[in-house]
Order: sequence, then structure tokens, then C-alpha cells
Amino acid sequence: MKREVRMEDISDGKFYTANDLVKADCGDCEGCSACCHGMGSSIVLDPLDIYRLTSGMQVTFERLLADKIELNVVDGLILPNLKMSGERECCTFLNEEGRCSIHAIRPGICRLFPLGRYYEKGTFQYFLQIHECQKENRTKVKVKKWIDTPNLKKNEKYISDWHYFLLEVQGKLLKTEDETVKKINMFLLQSFFLEPYKAEEDFYVQFDERLAKVKETLQMIFG
Repeated sequence: MKREVRMEDISDGKFYTANDLVKADCGDCEGCSACCHGMGSSIVLDPLDIYRLTSGMQVTFERLLADKIELNVVDGLILPNLKMSGERECCTFLNEEGRCSIHAIRPGICRLFPLGRYYEKGTFQYFLQIHECQKENRTKVKVKKWIDTPNLKKNEKYISDWHYFLLEVQGKLLKTEDETVKKINMFLLQSFFLEPYKAEEDFYVQFDERLAKVKETLQMIFG
């Protein structure tokens, strides 16, 4: 999701790598769940998030759509996001104690918060969002420990590949007729989300195979 903001307005002015220390640790939140409320459709999910959720919960993408996630248009593309519910608009995965019920398989944006990613020249760097987390007196923690994602190098490559692929498709859809845009969106949803991933196989291998096939098909469509 694109954000039309200035980095100096939302960050501490620094960029971080996975091995850097950043002031993000909030002591296991200590009962705070402010970032799990009122997020609207902003917690956009990527294929890895869906792989984690469907594998970890042993449910289908369609089942998640019933009450846990929803589809919205993000910069011209139809993508899934976490659903908010109730008067307090809380994440549907938040339990009665105000804790995340899927913490081990939580989405990438949740793992990253309050960090963000700054994309440039085919890659990205991490930055600290200074106005997002309500907890005070946060302590320093290594970025890779905070993100808590196995095979982080593979993950970072995947994040870049997915981001720049979507960016490229978004640019082409701006010059495409509405009916074709709908068909492409349905094709992307089927290829990356609806078609089940094999839980026993490496996600990144499966994603790379799908991405290569999708790019071939889009090349034939766009020329």
C-alpha cells in the first residue's frame, strides 16, 4: 500500500537493516492491543500471510473470507486484508483477553509493527514509525529478532519480489480497460491466494514458481 507521506514526518530519520538495534520492544505489549483496533482495511495480507493462516489453522482461503478477512481494492488491485469487527472495530483474531489468538502465525505487517519498510531501487530498508505505537519507554531489540520470521533473507527477497511485482502490475493496469482489469485481478487472486499452498513444502519455492508462471501469462496479455 502506497503512503503519500514524508519520511521525516513519520520516522526517527534512520534506516535499519535486519542486524541493527531499534527502539521497538514494548515488553510483550503488557495487555495493550491498541494497534489491533480501528485499522480499517490497512492490514493488507500477502501470499505468505495466507500460507501461514491456512496452514496453521488448517482452513481454506474461502473459509477465512467468511469472517476473518475481506477483499478490498488497494491501488487498483484486489487484495485481502484482516477484518475489523464490533463496536470497537477490533481484529477478528483478538481474543477476549485482548491478546492475539494467532500470534505464532500472525501476518507480516503485525510482525513488523511499529516498523515500516522504505522501498527504493529494487530493495527496501526498515524504519521506525514514531507515531504509531502507543506504548512508551520502548527498549532496543534487533530488527530480525523483532520480526521473528524464519529464513529472514529468503523472506526479505520475497517481500521485495512481491512489492515490485505489484507495483509493475499496478502501473500497467492504469492503461488497461476495466473489463481486462477485472479479469487480471481474478487471475491474480486465483494464482496467489485461492489456489492452496502445500503446507509440507517450502513456501518460497512455491511462490517463486507461481510468480514465474504469472509473469509469463501477463507478458502475453500486456505484450
